[in-house]
Amino acid sequence: MNHVHSVIGTSWARRQNLTGKGVGVAVLDTGIYPHPDFAGRLFFFRDIKNGRRAPYDDNSHGTHVAGVLGGSGEASGGLYEGVAPGCGLIAVKVLDSRGNGTVSNLLRGLFWIRENRRRFGIRIVNISVGSVPRRETGEESALIRGVEEAWADGLVVVVAAGNEGPGARTVTTPGISRKVITVGTSDDNRAVRVGRASLVDYSGRGPTAGCVCKPDIVAPGASVMSCSARPEKGGRPYSVKSGTSMSTPVVSGAIALLLEKEPDMTPKDVKLRLRETALDLGLPRNQQGWGMIHIARLLGL
Repeated sequence: MNHVHSVIGTSWARRQNLTGKGVGVAVLDTGIYPHPDFAGRLFFFRDIKNGRRAPYDDNSHGTHVAGVLGGSGEASGGLYEGVAPGCGLIAVKVLDSRGNGTVSNLLRGLFWIRENRRRFGIRIVNISVGSVPRRETGEESALIRGVEEAWADGLVVVVAAGNEGPGARTVTTPGISRKVITVGTSDDNRAVRVGRASLVDYSGRGPTAGCVCKPDIVAPGASVMSCSARPEKGGRPYSVKSGTSMSTPVVSGAIALLLEKEPDMTPKDVKLRLRETALDLGLPRNQQGWGMIHIARLLGL
């Protein structure tokens, strides 16, 4: 995580004593392992997939995402601290042990978050998953409606652009929604392992089939060290993963810091602030969006 900190300016946030404290972030993913880096801040665990009560992650993807977003770095002496180490985490398991899931479970998870947003102080929803939009289908439309209804409820919905690039129209659903904040990877020119594949120039690119320019913003996502669910089986507490799944919680964490500082901001306010403060990388609009997130700029206005 060190390289992520240096690139996006999180050290500035630390000097301002901003950690995202009091801001609830819901993570729709494979679940969460009760890692030491989440101690005292795992507000709730909801298992849509299997109905279990105790927190677990049988894939490790969700735990890694949560660590990028809000890990404290406790198990590493602060070395692998997340972007918003004081935020509250609400983990909603909607994916199975292989990282696969159904639209119906995603929608059930979104509905649960909307119903419980006040109970747990949820302001942000992180969705580091998506499906490839082959054609307009009923399920695809329902998922887009689901995230847009969450947005209308006042939740800032942050969604991965997916790893299907570099062609046009490769942003995954629900990242093709014009309302949500869609996140691509700023450093996908580096060859990395994503799952079992070696990928380069993989970040999803627009325009969408509806001619919407996407992604909205990009963030580092190559070879990010974060929390692992493997200690449950005797493994190490941290692991490296890459892709837009890792870029997305960087942005969600930054927004948690922003809402800690300016709690009255609406989702629209947040989106406009991201646009105004992004760092232009000089890349095509449908590759970089407004540019790369920079937390010092985001919080310094």
